Amino acid sequence: MRLQNSVNSMSKLTLKNESVPQGNSALKSKLTPKNQLLFEGTVAPQSSGKLTLNRKYTTIIFDLDGTLLDTLVDLNKSVNYALEKNGFPVKTLEETRRFLGNGMGRLVMSSLPEGTSEEIFNIVLGDFKKYYEIHSNDNTKLYEGIDKLLDILKKLNYNLAIVSNKVQSAVSTLRTRYFDTTISVAFGEQVGIKRKPAPDMVFMAMKEFNASPDETLYVGDSEVDIQTAINAGIDCVSVDWGFRSADELMEAGATIIIEEPLALLERFLLREEGGEKKNEILH
Repeated sequence: MRLQNSVNSMSKLTLKNESVPQGNSALKSKLTPKNQLLFEGTVAPQSSGKLTLNRKYTTIIFDLDGTLLDTLVDLNKSVNYALEKNGFPVKTLEETRRFLGNGMGRLVMSSLPEGTSEEIFNIVLGDFKKYYEIHSNDNTKLYEGIDKLLDILKKLNYNLAIVSNKVQSAVSTLRTRYFDTTISVAFGEQVGIKRKPAPDMVFMAMKEFNASPDETLYVGDSEVDIQTAINAGIDCVSVDWGFRSADELMEAGATIIIEEPLALLERFLLREEGGEKKNEILH
Protein backbone atom coordinates (compact mmCIF):
# COMPACT_ATOMS: atom_id res chain seq x y z
CA MET A 1 0.00 0.00 0.00
CA ARG A 2 1.32 3.44 -0.84
CA LEU A 3 2.01 5.73 2.08
CA GLN A 4 -0.07 8.46 0.44
CA ASN A 5 -3.22 6.39 0.87
CA SER A 6 -2.32 5.60 4.47
CA VAL A 7 -1.79 9.26 5.33
CA ASN A 8 -4.99 10.40 3.66
CA SER A 9 -7.12 7.73 5.31
CA MET A 10 -5.74 8.25 8.79
CA SER A 11 -5.78 12.03 9.08
CA LYS A 12 -8.52 13.39 11.31
CA LEU A 13 -7.48 17.00 11.88
CA THR A 14 -9.72 19.32 9.88
CA LEU A 15 -8.96 22.61 8.16
CA LYS A 16 -11.22 25.55 7.53
CA ASN A 17 -14.09 24.75 5.12
CA GLU A 18 -13.43 20.99 5.36
CA SER A 19 -15.94 18.66 6.97
CA VAL A 20 -15.23 17.10 10.35
CA PRO A 21 -15.04 13.28 10.33
CA GLN A 22 -18.03 11.59 11.92
CA GLY A 23 -16.26 10.82 15.18
CA ASN A 24 -15.44 14.49 15.74
CA SER A 25 -18.86 16.06 15.11
CA ALA A 26 -19.80 16.14 18.79
CA LEU A 27 -16.40 17.49 19.71
CA LYS A 28 -16.61 20.31 17.21
CA SER A 29 -20.14 21.22 18.32
CA LYS A 30 -18.85 22.01 21.82
CA LEU A 31 -16.48 24.70 20.58
CA THR A 32 -17.12 28.41 20.37
CA PRO A 33 -16.64 29.94 16.88
CA LYS A 34 -13.20 31.20 17.91
CA ASN A 35 -12.08 27.88 19.35
CA GLN A 36 -13.60 26.05 16.40
CA LEU A 37 -11.09 27.82 14.18
CA LEU A 38 -8.32 26.77 16.54
CA PHE A 39 -9.41 23.14 16.35
CA GLU A 40 -9.52 23.38 12.57
CA GLY A 41 -5.87 24.38 12.52
CA THR A 42 -6.05 27.92 11.22
CA VAL A 43 -4.58 29.97 14.06
CA ALA A 44 -2.66 29.48 17.30
CA PRO A 45 -2.80 32.78 19.22
CA GLN A 46 -1.20 31.41 22.39
CA SER A 47 2.06 30.74 20.59
CA SER A 48 3.65 32.78 17.84
CA GLY A 49 0.65 33.70 15.69
CA LYS A 50 -0.88 32.06 12.63
CA LEU A 51 0.07 28.44 12.08
CA THR A 52 0.17 27.92 8.33
CA LEU A 53 0.72 24.81 6.30
CA ASN A 54 3.59 26.43 4.41
CA ARG A 55 5.60 27.13 7.52
CA LYS A 56 9.05 25.57 7.59
CA TYR A 57 9.75 23.81 10.88
CA THR A 58 13.22 22.39 11.33
CA THR A 59 12.83 20.90 14.81
CA ILE A 60 10.11 18.78 16.39
CA ILE A 61 10.15 18.11 20.13
CA PHE A 62 8.05 15.23 21.48
CA ASP A 63 6.81 14.41 24.92
CA LEU A 64 7.51 10.74 25.71
CA ASP A 65 4.89 9.04 27.90
CA GLY A 66 1.45 9.20 26.31
CA THR A 67 2.79 10.71 23.08
CA LEU A 68 5.40 8.34 21.67
CA LEU A 69 5.12 5.45 24.11
CA ASP A 70 2.21 3.81 25.90
CA THR A 71 3.80 3.34 29.33
CA LEU A 72 0.64 3.30 31.43
CA VAL A 73 0.58 -0.38 32.39
CA ASP A 74 4.20 -0.51 33.52
CA LEU A 75 3.84 2.71 35.51
CA ASN A 76 0.65 1.44 37.15
CA LYS A 77 2.21 -1.89 38.07
CA SER A 78 5.31 -0.16 39.44
CA VAL A 79 3.44 2.32 41.62
CA ASN A 80 1.13 -0.43 42.86
CA TYR A 81 4.12 -2.57 43.80
CA ALA A 82 5.50 0.28 45.91
CA LEU A 83 2.12 1.08 47.44
CA GLU A 84 1.31 -2.51 48.34
CA LYS A 85 4.79 -3.12 49.75
CA ASN A 86 4.25 -0.25 52.17
CA GLY A 87 0.69 -1.12 53.17
CA PHE A 88 -1.25 1.30 50.97
CA PRO A 89 -4.18 0.48 48.65
CA VAL A 90 -3.33 0.07 44.98
CA LYS A 91 -4.54 2.31 42.15
CA THR A 92 -6.50 1.52 39.02
CA LEU A 93 -5.16 2.20 35.54
CA GLU A 94 -7.54 5.15 35.25
CA GLU A 95 -6.32 6.66 38.51
CA THR A 96 -2.70 6.30 37.43
CA ARG A 97 -3.50 7.85 34.05
CA ARG A 98 -4.89 10.95 35.75
CA PHE A 99 -1.77 11.31 37.89
CA LEU A 100 0.70 11.23 34.99
CA GLY A 101 2.40 14.20 33.34
CA ASN A 102 4.35 15.81 36.16
CA GLY A 103 7.09 13.29 36.82
CA MET A 104 7.56 10.23 38.99
CA GLY A 105 7.54 12.12 42.27
CA ARG A 106 4.15 13.66 41.55
CA LEU A 107 2.81 10.27 40.42
CA VAL A 108 3.77 8.68 43.73
CA MET A 109 2.62 11.66 45.79
CA SER A 110 -0.78 11.66 44.08
CA SER A 111 -1.09 7.89 44.67
CA LEU A 112 -0.54 8.21 48.42
CA PRO A 113 -3.19 9.31 50.94
CA GLU A 114 -3.26 13.00 51.73
CA GLY A 115 -1.12 13.82 54.75
CA THR A 116 1.47 11.09 54.14
CA SER A 117 4.77 12.08 55.76
CA GLU A 118 7.80 13.04 53.72
CA GLU A 119 9.67 10.07 55.17
CA ILE A 120 7.08 7.57 53.97
CA PHE A 121 6.80 9.32 50.62
CA ASN A 122 10.54 8.96 50.05
CA ILE A 123 10.43 5.26 50.94
CA VAL A 124 7.56 4.59 48.53
CA LEU A 125 9.20 6.68 45.80
CA GLY A 126 12.43 4.74 46.22
CA ASP A 127 10.62 1.40 45.96
CA PHE A 128 8.77 2.64 42.88
CA LYS A 129 11.97 3.74 41.12
CA LYS A 130 13.78 0.47 41.86
CA TYR A 131 10.90 -1.62 40.55
CA TYR A 132 10.30 0.55 37.51
CA GLU A 133 13.96 0.50 36.52
CA ILE A 134 13.70 -3.27 36.15
CA HIS A 135 10.18 -3.46 34.73
CA SER A 136 9.90 -0.30 32.58
CA ASN A 137 9.68 -2.34 29.38
CA ASP A 138 7.46 -5.23 30.44
CA ASN A 139 4.34 -3.85 28.72
CA THR A 140 5.51 -0.54 27.24
CA LYS A 141 5.01 -0.17 23.49
CA LEU A 142 5.03 2.37 20.68
CA TYR A 143 1.67 3.86 19.81
CA GLU A 144 0.46 2.66 16.43
CA GLY A 145 1.88 4.80 13.63
CA ILE A 146 4.68 6.39 15.65
CA ASP A 147 7.42 4.29 14.06
CA LYS A 148 6.27 5.25 10.56
CA LEU A 149 5.96 8.91 11.55
CA LEU A 150 9.48 9.07 12.96
CA ASP A 151 11.01 7.20 10.03
CA ILE A 152 9.55 9.70 7.58
CA LEU A 153 10.52 12.71 9.68
CA LYS A 154 14.06 11.38 9.84
CA LYS A 155 14.08 10.91 6.07
CA LEU A 156 12.91 14.51 5.70
CA ASN A 157 15.87 15.62 7.84
CA TYR A 158 13.85 17.10 10.69
CA ASN A 159 15.68 17.53 13.99
CA LEU A 160 13.90 15.29 16.51
CA ALA A 161 14.07 15.44 20.29
CA ILE A 162 12.34 14.10 23.39
CA VAL A 163 11.58 16.23 26.46
CA SER A 164 10.06 14.33 29.38
CA ASN A 165 9.40 14.70 33.10
CA LYS A 166 10.52 11.10 33.55
CA VAL A 167 13.94 10.76 35.19
CA GLN A 168 16.88 11.08 32.81
CA SER A 169 18.10 7.50 33.29
CA ALA A 170 14.72 6.08 32.22
CA VAL A 171 14.42 8.53 29.31
CA SER A 172 17.88 7.56 28.04
CA THR A 173 17.08 3.84 28.32
CA LEU A 174 13.81 4.18 26.43
CA ARG A 175 15.35 6.41 23.76
CA THR A 176 18.05 3.81 23.09
CA ARG A 177 15.57 0.94 23.04
CA TYR A 178 12.88 2.49 20.83
CA PHE A 179 14.33 5.52 19.02
CA ASP A 180 18.04 4.92 18.60
CA THR A 181 17.92 5.40 14.81
CA THR A 182 15.47 8.31 14.73
CA ILE A 183 15.81 10.56 17.79
CA SER A 184 19.25 11.71 18.86
CA VAL A 185 18.42 14.12 21.69
CA ALA A 186 16.44 13.24 24.82
CA PHE A 187 16.15 15.21 28.04
CA GLY A 188 14.49 14.05 31.25
CA GLU A 189 14.32 15.13 34.88
CA GLN A 190 17.75 16.07 36.20
CA VAL A 191 19.08 17.75 39.32
CA GLY A 192 19.26 21.50 38.84
CA ILE A 193 16.99 21.60 35.79
CA LYS A 194 13.34 22.58 36.15
CA ARG A 195 10.72 20.10 35.01
CA LYS A 196 7.96 20.89 32.53
CA PRO A 197 5.96 23.10 32.30
CA ALA A 198 9.09 25.18 32.78
CA PRO A 199 10.66 25.57 29.32
CA ASP A 200 14.21 24.78 30.40
CA MET A 201 14.49 21.32 28.83
CA VAL A 202 12.80 22.54 25.66
CA PHE A 203 15.39 25.31 25.38
CA MET A 204 18.14 22.74 25.92
CA ALA A 205 16.80 20.64 23.05
CA MET A 206 16.47 23.69 20.78
CA LYS A 207 20.05 24.67 21.58
CA GLU A 208 21.26 21.24 20.46
CA PHE A 209 19.95 22.02 16.98
CA ASN A 210 20.45 25.79 17.01
CA ALA A 211 16.69 26.09 16.43
CA SER A 212 14.67 29.26 16.95
CA PRO A 213 11.18 29.27 18.51
CA ASP A 214 9.59 30.06 15.15
CA GLU A 215 10.98 26.89 13.57
CA THR A 216 10.25 24.57 16.51
CA LEU A 217 7.08 22.49 16.97
CA TYR A 218 6.12 20.75 20.21
CA VAL A 219 3.96 17.61 20.29
CA GLY A 220 2.42 16.30 23.51
CA ASP A 221 -0.60 14.70 25.15
CA SER A 222 -1.31 16.68 28.32
CA GLU A 223 -2.03 20.04 29.88
CA VAL A 224 1.59 20.10 31.06
CA ASP A 225 2.76 19.92 27.45
CA ILE A 226 0.42 22.72 26.36
CA GLN A 227 1.72 25.00 29.09
CA THR A 228 5.32 24.01 28.34
CA ALA A 229 4.94 25.09 24.72
CA ILE A 230 3.34 28.36 25.77
CA ASN A 231 6.16 29.04 28.22
CA ALA A 232 8.73 28.29 25.53
CA GLY A 233 6.96 30.47 22.94
CA ILE A 234 6.60 27.67 20.40
CA ASP A 235 3.69 26.11 18.51
CA CYS A 236 2.03 23.04 20.00
CA VAL A 237 0.09 20.14 18.55
CA SER A 238 -1.82 18.03 21.09
CA VAL A 239 -2.55 14.33 20.60
CA ASP A 240 -5.58 12.54 21.96
CA TRP A 241 -4.30 8.95 21.86
CA GLY A 242 -2.37 9.36 25.13
CA PHE A 243 -3.25 10.06 28.76
CA ARG A 244 -5.76 12.89 28.18
CA SER A 245 -8.96 12.95 26.12
CA ALA A 246 -9.74 15.60 23.51
CA ASP A 247 -12.20 17.20 25.94
CA GLU A 248 -9.56 17.40 28.65
CA LEU A 249 -7.06 18.87 26.20
CA MET A 250 -9.49 21.55 25.05
CA GLU A 251 -10.27 22.48 28.64
CA ALA A 252 -6.51 22.88 29.15
CA GLY A 253 -6.27 25.28 26.21
CA ALA A 254 -5.27 23.02 23.32
CA THR A 255 -5.47 24.86 20.01
CA ILE A 256 -4.80 21.95 17.65
CA ILE A 257 -5.62 18.29 18.31
CA ILE A 258 -4.80 15.27 16.13
CA GLU A 259 -6.05 11.71 16.48
CA GLU A 260 -3.33 9.75 14.68
CA PRO A 261 0.43 10.28 14.27
CA LEU A 262 0.36 10.52 10.48
CA ALA A 263 -2.00 13.50 10.67
CA LEU A 264 1.01 15.50 11.82
CA LEU A 265 2.74 14.75 8.54
CA GLU A 266 -0.09 15.54 6.19
CA ARG A 267 -1.31 18.71 7.87
CA PHE A 268 1.86 20.44 9.03
CA LEU A 269 5.00 19.05 7.47
CA LEU A 270 4.83 17.35 4.10
CA ARG A 271 3.05 20.21 2.35
CA GLU A 272 5.99 22.43 3.16
CA GLU A 273 8.34 20.36 1.05
CA GLY A 274 6.81 21.18 -2.33
CA GLY A 275 5.15 18.87 -4.83
CA GLU A 276 8.18 17.03 -6.16
CA LYS A 277 9.71 16.44 -2.74
CA LYS A 278 6.37 15.36 -1.27
CA ASN A 279 5.80 12.83 -4.04
CA GLU A 280 9.28 11.46 -3.56
CA ILE A 281 8.61 10.80 0.11
CA LEU A 282 5.08 9.48 -0.21
CA HIS A 283 5.60 6.97 -3.01
